[in-house]
Amino acid sequence: MEFLAGNDSALFNYLFMPLIIFFSRILDVTLGTFRIVMVARGNKLFAPILGFFEVLIWIIVIGGIMQNIDNWLNIIAYAAGFAAGNYVGLLIEERIAMGIVRVQIITKKPANKLITKLIREKYGITYHEARGSNGNVNIIYSIVNRKKLKKLIYSIRSMNPNAFYTVEDVKFVSNEVTTYYSAKRRIRKGK
Repeated sequence: MEFLAGNDSALFNYLFMPLIIFFSRILDVTLGTFRIVMVARGNKLFAPILGFFEVLIWIIVIGGIMQNIDNWLNIIAYAAGFAAGNYVGLLIEERIAMGIVRVQIITKKPANKLITKLIREKYGITYHEARGSNGNVNIIYSIVNRKKLKKLIYSIRSMNPNAFYTVEDVKFVSNEVTTYYSAKRRIRKGK
């Protein structure tokens, strides 16, 4: 990064260089967060591309730090950029909400109203009665796009605030994620 300095000014070494390192590290770690998400979801195209740019940025930044190892502001900027990059990466990944999740809902009270609401809201669900350690329960399963997860959770909480639910990432689904009604329409149309 010496080529950016032009001359050895204190302003560059103690302000601009740490800022460049900080923001570069945010970008590098954000790309790393996305790469990990892509690997977990089995995306063989984007994971290596993101990994290439992640490492390229890291090498450039670490080179700048090693050339100025006596500047403690660079080291602080590197560590702060790492922390901020994790936060930014997770925020962006949450907003993009890529992928599909499996939601399991367990409720002690009868789930008829919740089931009816979820079907009316066009969520594909499977449900059954079961026996838990504290008595009878109803279990509801649904596979949904992550973009619809907040709305589904709101529906669960509004109908049964004490329901226990879990959310898991799904790597692969054998058929497209559909709702009961869209599947019913396709059957009627002969698809």
